[in-house]
Amino acid sequence: MVEQVITQQTKFRKNELGIDDVNFDMPDTCLHDCEIYADGKVYYINVKAHNADSKKQSKNDISAVERLFMQYTANPEYNLIYAAFGILFDDITIKFDLDDTLIFSPQFLPIYVNPRNDKIQAYYKHEPILRTRKEFLEILQQSSKNIILQAKDKK
Repeated sequence: MVEQVITQQTKFRKNELGIDDVNFDMPDTCLHDCEIYADGKVYYINVKAHNADSKKQSKNDISAVERLFMQYTANPEYNLIYAAFGILFDDITIKFDLDDTLIFSPQFLPIYVNPRNDKIQAYYKHEPILRTRKEFLEILQQSSKNIILQAKDKK
């Protein structure tokens, strides 16, 4: 619910934020929650919320590998951006921890694919690994049983 409120408030406050428009009418199967339009560009954003009070950082499911691979392969202009907001809970009040707001791309994540559900898992707080789109797609293909099987079938 917090993620939906963030997306809706972004659209409501688009002028204050210097954004041309925000579209959040996405199908449930979409990798991103909204599209932000600014300066003639489109930004594909997936909003995440996490408990900023947590002392232990845990790995989070980021994305289904096959869906991410297919989207990045089908659309060379597609670059997903994750906006992870730290949330603090104080009784019934929810506050944002602005010092715990993280922006990152799956392309630069340390890649670990959970073999049970074929999803990328990662820490929101991480050192980025610089890699090309081609290198990213190759790592996804090597890490996913589903994509490897499809690639072998095509040979």
